[in-house]
Amino acid sequence: MEHVSLLHSIPMFQGLNEDDLGALSSTLVERKFAAGQAIMAQGDHGSEMYIVATGHVNIFLPGESSRRVSLKDIARGEYFGELALFDDKPRSASALATTDAVLLALSRETLSSYLGDRPRAAMNILQTMAERLRETNAMLSERAAKNSVEEIEKNLSWSQRLADKVAELNGSWAFIVFLLGLTVGWMILNTVLEKSVFDPYPFVFFNLLLAVLVALQGPLIVMSQNRQSLKDRARSDTDFKVNIKNEVNIETILRELGEFRAETNTRFEKIESR
Repeated sequence: MEHVSLLHSIPMFQGLNEDDLGALSSTLVERKFAAGQAIMAQGDHGSEMYIVATGHVNIFLPGESSRRVSLKDIARGEYFGELALFDDKPRSASALATTDAVLLALSRETLSSYLGDRPRAAMNILQTMAERLRETNAMLSERAAKNSVEEIEKNLSWSQRLADKVAELNGSWAFIVFLLGLTVGWMILNTVLEKSVFDPYPFVFFNLLLAVLVALQGPLIVMSQNRQSLKDRARSDTDFKVNIKNEVNIETILRELGEFRAETNTRFEKIESR
């Protein structure tokens, strides 16, 4: 029953009824992995997908000198390695158990037999795979090095722009000079020019205006600071995507250079042996 609820939380199987889920869950095989144990390696030929029942797993790309590019951390209810169910290509990434983990393995043969008995389930699974393929294509085709701050600012409302302007003005010498000038002018009007007195010392009305100003400035400044935090997170996310793409490209170049070097050495050896 626990496996049925776990399968139902996975988008690939959400369209299946209870009977279909029960039949599928009975074919799952439990695999236990200790913390730090490798689950699969990039380049391996696999025929199983894994569903995380307990624990945490890190999906990564191996790198030179034990440096790896972390792609995603997954936990209970998430899955990986699903491409192995549909082709016999090498694994595109590696997986490592970061904690003690229990995984549910679904093999290609089991899924083929299952879909043969229940063909209506195939459409739901294919739809999920198509959506994930579209997301991957969109991520790879878009420019990672985009101006995320500019995109956020394009979608700001007038109130958000006003909050940013107020925060920008409050942190400037122009505001300090203006406030000092207003204070001195107010004092002169209400002390030196007796005919214009409307707020006598100790300037209660002026203190009220300053209190209202401070009360309005606080929320506006906090709103602007929160938006600045959002911009910082957007910059960090963009930097992360750029770094991942760069590391993947560097790994690809190094691998191709290694293959080119090996091929060159092979041809030199053939030439020298003649």
